[in-house]
Amino acid sequence: MKRSGSSAASPSAPASGKPDLPLFNWLDDRGAGVLLHPTSLPGDQGIGTFDSQAERFLDFLQAAGHKYWQLCPLGPTGYGDSPYQCFSAFAGNPYLIDLRELVAHKLLTAAELAPLERLSADRVDYGALYELKWPLLHRAAARYQQAGNPAIYGDFATFKQQNASWLEAYASFRALKERNGGRAWWEWPEEIRTLTSAATQPVDAATATVMEAHRFTQYVFFGQWSRLKAGAARRGISVIGDIPIFVAADSADVWANPELFELDPKTGRPLAVAGVPPDYFSADGQLWGNPLYRWSRHASDQYAWWRARMAASFALYDVVRIDHFRGFDEYWRIPFPSETARVGEWVPGPGLDFFRAMQAAFPEAKIIAEDLGVLTPSVLKLREDTGLPGMAILQFAFGGTAENPYLPHSLVPNAVVYPGTHDNDTSLGWFAQASEKERDHVRRYLRINGQDVGWDFIRTSYSAVSRLAIFPLQDILGLGSEARLNTPGHPTGNWQWRYRSTQLDQLGNGTTAYLRSLGELYRR
Repeated sequence: MKRSGSSAASPSAPASGKPDLPLFNWLDDRGAGVLLHPTSLPGDQGIGTFDSQAERFLDFLQAAGHKYWQLCPLGPTGYGDSPYQCFSAFAGNPYLIDLRELVAHKLLTAAELAPLERLSADRVDYGALYELKWPLLHRAAARYQQAGNPAIYGDFATFKQQNASWLEAYASFRALKERNGGRAWWEWPEEIRTLTSAATQPVDAATATVMEAHRFTQYVFFGQWSRLKAGAARRGISVIGDIPIFVAADSADVWANPELFELDPKTGRPLAVAGVPPDYFSADGQLWGNPLYRWSRHASDQYAWWRARMAASFALYDVVRIDHFRGFDEYWRIPFPSETARVGEWVPGPGLDFFRAMQAAFPEAKIIAEDLGVLTPSVLKLREDTGLPGMAILQFAFGGTAENPYLPHSLVPNAVVYPGTHDNDTSLGWFAQASEKERDHVRRYLRINGQDVGWDFIRTSYSAVSRLAIFPLQDILGLGSEARLNTPGHPTGNWQWRYRSTQLDQLGNGTTAYLRSLGELYRR
């Protein structure tokens, strides 16, 4: 249903006269795109960066007729290297900075980059990256100051002023974390255990230097990302970003705003943490460990912190996917400490009130709801009332009955269909390890022999009624389980896969032309 242009109240409108439900109604045209996190881009700096290889990937998307590039969160990663556990919900990941550009600006030398060039081009070694890249970033920051802070990405002072609401807390948090040996903030001395208390303490010269270095890395990150995003726009490509509903416990967000979270006021540790209960996939459930929001506190100021977070996200991306949409309806509250997610309770989330506040602040917002997992009637109603498109995963469709909501005949227009996401195996890898019941279902349903399931899933996604179709690059490249990016529940070995530029070369004009023809055939 379209949003009403009338100011008259309706049965579904609140007394304040907000628009009729659904609140958001943006996905009104068909399109296709590719899921690829920037860390997986090729190059010789140990990790994908915002360099010419990123521009080349955009060229591929344009040639293939794709309108979207979806990526995982761009925040600064910590222990475990997951982009869903970041040191800040506002800052960018300095690992993605193209250091060769800093060589061009004479802030580094080509020789200083040589150790990075010796790292693997196929897998990200985050330990080595930590040891090698951070010293280079600090060195570049020092030389930048010595050079008088030239405006290589716009005026540095203006950047700091415009982003002070989060940048100052983040720079302080990272500097104090380094000063305390990388320990979590609740293990720091009591006088600096919150931003409020730390602000009363004197800042020594060494700490001030590190703080300024972190401001500088954010200045460079946002300067390079803004240029890359503008390049996507010139090619007619919209960027789909991703934000997790919860933030990491050891983050500038929690350290600077403890009153917004369920924390013990004496120790700073969570009173309860986030996760999901046991299900078909996990006998112990998933214990994420994120602190939970004091939603009543957020509601008291119309979700000011969340509005700031969404404003920052919409500055970074054209479309925002919110991870774990179910948590806005109800979330699994696990007492802290707990060894598993078996013990807990479902607690009501902020519900439609939250999305009314977001719609009032961002009336043209483009948001995708990550609504995977077990969905109750109340979650489905919340999604319908918001009007947000949900997600459908083809790998979840087979092996059961014809009522499976992810089977192509069950899909709906206001949705995003994927063969799989960053949390799934590649389509070839999934099919190779699937049960014979699942494989037989795939072969009979799609009328295929199962020899090229990756492309069969791509074509099926193109033909689906769902208006948006997104394909992992691994499926387009025809890769197996060796190219899986993340395995939920496995704390190590994730977020490492990278492709080589030669793999994109090998696709040639034939593949891009075929993708474009599928888009024309199915009006994407």
